[in-house]
Amino acid sequence: MEQISCQVLVVGAGPGGYVAAIRAAQLGLDTVIVEGDKAGGTCLIRGCIPSKAIIHAAEKFEALKSHHEGHMGLKIDGDVSINMSDLVDWKNNIVQKLNKGVEALLKGNGARLVKGWANFLDGKTCNVTDSNGNKVAHITTENVILATGSKPIELPFMPFDEKYVISSTGALDLDELPDKIAVIGGGYIGLELGCALRKLGVEITVIEGLENIASIFDDELRRPLERWLKKNSVKVLTNCLAKGVEIIEEGVELSWTNVDGEDKSEIFDKVLVTVGRKPNVKGWGIEEMGIKFDDEGRFVAVDSKCRTNMRGVYAIGDLVGEPMLAHKASAQGEMVAEIISGQKRDFEPVAIPAIVFTEPEIITVGMTQLEAESEGEKVIVGKFPLAANGRALTLE
Repeated sequence: MEQISCQVLVVGAGPGGYVAAIRAAQLGLDTVIVEGDKAGGTCLIRGCIPSKAIIHAAEKFEALKSHHEGHMGLKIDGDVSINMSDLVDWKNNIVQKLNKGVEALLKGNGARLVKGWANFLDGKTCNVTDSNGNKVAHITTENVILATGSKPIELPFMPFDEKYVISSTGALDLDELPDKIAVIGGGYIGLELGCALRKLGVEITVIEGLENIASIFDDELRRPLERWLKKNSVKVLTNCLAKGVEIIEEGVELSWTNVDGEDKSEIFDKVLVTVGRKPNVKGWGIEEMGIKFDDEGRFVAVDSKCRTNMRGVYAIGDLVGEPMLAHKASAQGEMVAEIISGQKRDFEPVAIPAIVFTEPEIITVGMTQLEAESEGEKVIVGKFPLAANGRALTLE
């Protein structure tokens, strides 16, 4: 087992971790980053990038179908078909290329990538184990940056088997296109994937426990999406609670309780569960480190410099709370590296941008009108319809 000593140890090579490692190395710090999977994290490997590839392909497929009837004066003769296996291969090639790019950036900037799973013995010491359970490295460090990311929340009464009950990860690796999918959870992940699958011809039913889908947005932002869902025959059931599934010969039978308290059920080919994500806090020794959590016990507690209660131990990204966004993690990672190098920095975001790749796309920055008004701000509202924008019309 190799003995490694460094100034900065980063655990997790996602958008927060690899940016932190690169910046630390650029600042002259002896930096090691440990990753048990592929460099790039959820965003690159099984989230943002692969989902956008599938969404883009779905848009292309929908556009091709529209030309059957001579849309825009362009006509396609013959059937338009999709090969999911080829589509997934194309998506995987993109992911592989970007993964190699991240590894090259780490190496080029002087950060050492150690492949394996970190398991902390105390606040500044960890062992690294490979996929076969062999210990490959023992690392001691002066500073630790925890960037372990998050994973899909699994419902205890509806565990993932990635065949009938699938996570967002499974939805991006479908071997063939099912006829019917139920989406549990009307948040941004479920709606993005639901819209894309509908464009590919899948019958979609969304089961949402709250009064509205996309509840993080106000009514005005939701309205165009709701119109598209209705126009494209996406069934949306709000104020409904999923109860469980039963695997049967015809597929998977989903049971739920509707707004009136009535028990309902329907048979689908697959059930996609997208009820949120939770931080990865198990299996790498957080208990041995003595790290404290927030009041709810869900996220690691940090201050404005992303410092935990342990001296020299920092936490960033999904591990420390909402919003769970790659660019937030990257900003925190860069900041922490600079703090360790001696610079004075604080993470005080005024407005973190967010985008949902539904149909249409929804983009937000900063507070909503109601949030601003609740803090006593006088709000001026400006609106411009894209229907009056020439370039927007040429793009439909």
